[in-house]
Amino acid sequence: MATHISIRGKEAGNFRASFRLVALFTCLVALAVAIGCNKTKATAEQSSAAVNPDEVTVDSALASHLKIGEPQVHEVANSLQVAARIETDASRVARIGSPVPGRIIKLLVMEGQNVRKGAAMATLHSTDLSDTQFAFIKAYSQRGLAEQATKRADELVKADVIGSAEVEKRRAELLQASAEASAFRTQLHGLGMTDAAIKKLEATRQLNADYPVVASISGTVLERKVTIGQIVQPAELAFLVADLSNVWLVADVPEESAGRLHKGMRVIVNIPSLPDEKVEGKLSYVSPVVDPATRTVQVRMDLPNPHGIFKPAMLASMTFVDHSDQRTTIPSAAVVRENNKDHVFIQLTKDKFVLREVVLGPEYGDEYVLESGVNPGEKIVLDGTFHLNNQRKQNAIKGDA
Repeated sequence: MATHISIRGKEAGNFRASFRLVALFTCLVALAVAIGCNKTKATAEQSSAAVNPDEVTVDSALASHLKIGEPQVHEVANSLQVAARIETDASRVARIGSPVPGRIIKLLVMEGQNVRKGAAMATLHSTDLSDTQFAFIKAYSQRGLAEQATKRADELVKADVIGSAEVEKRRAELLQASAEASAFRTQLHGLGMTDAAIKKLEATRQLNADYPVVASISGTVLERKVTIGQIVQPAELAFLVADLSNVWLVADVPEESAGRLHKGMRVIVNIPSLPDEKVEGKLSYVSPVVDPATRTVQVRMDLPNPHGIFKPAMLASMTFVDHSDQRTTIPSAAVVRENNKDHVFIQLTKDKFVLREVVLGPEYGDEYVLESGVNPGEKIVLDGTFHLNNQRKQNAIKGDA
């Protein structure tokens, strides 16, 4: 009986020892897993913290497309650029109409056609002109009769047939007839008739109510405002003619910048529609007043146009050039625009670059003035920034994933 109890106690002791070993092993495994997870999490956090989204490492294929170099110091003109436009030279423009009311019966020119001074552009029929011609012929005839009467009175007074009072009367009538004829002659001049046409009217005594509207200057017809059958009045515009051999380049400069400008200042012109034309000149006019509506000052330069390539209403830009300074510049191809700020890629190692914000000054052609952001001796990507920035963005997307 005593032997049986001893055996069961031994088995119980072995079971308790095995249980302790299993429990200890389980605790060790759990501890190892916990430690491993913590290490993995810490490693991941350290790796995430080490990634700079502005840095990018390139392979040899991409590196071959990059141009690397330092910002350069160039002589840069102190200048101001403003939008401009081509306009006709106001001193070479003629507004042509009819000095007499009448109806257009013939059109001889169209828009874009060149005309010479004195050339007929249209013909109109005017009853006012014929009425004035008739009055002139009548007054001219009366003057002729008065001249004959005065001459005969002079002969009769010499023959003592009439008295001197009669002669004075005839002379007064001659003066009146001459004054009337002269007045109607002046009216005919005002209606556009030339001396030759008036002499012909005196000789033939034939009325001609057809009046030619002639060009007052040589140039190009820019506008035609009349049609056949239209009744025109003296105040109406019939044709607009301009001599385009010289045009104006006009700009409206903000008043805060206008104080820098002066007559004779050098101007560089860029016309987008004529990219191959290199144009330079000098300011010929700076307005003495500020436009109160736009707060701008109008300036202009004369632009010779012998071949007619510069057309009114063309858009352009004017760059006013003053003195030159030595400034650090970078190519416009080096600039990366991100979040409304300017950046460049700085070379860290042979194949590693970082995007850095910079401050830029004015643009001169294909160069920007570099105000700050790049330290002396640092190299930047001068060309190829588009591909490099795309690679940086792709890396950032992969990192987020």
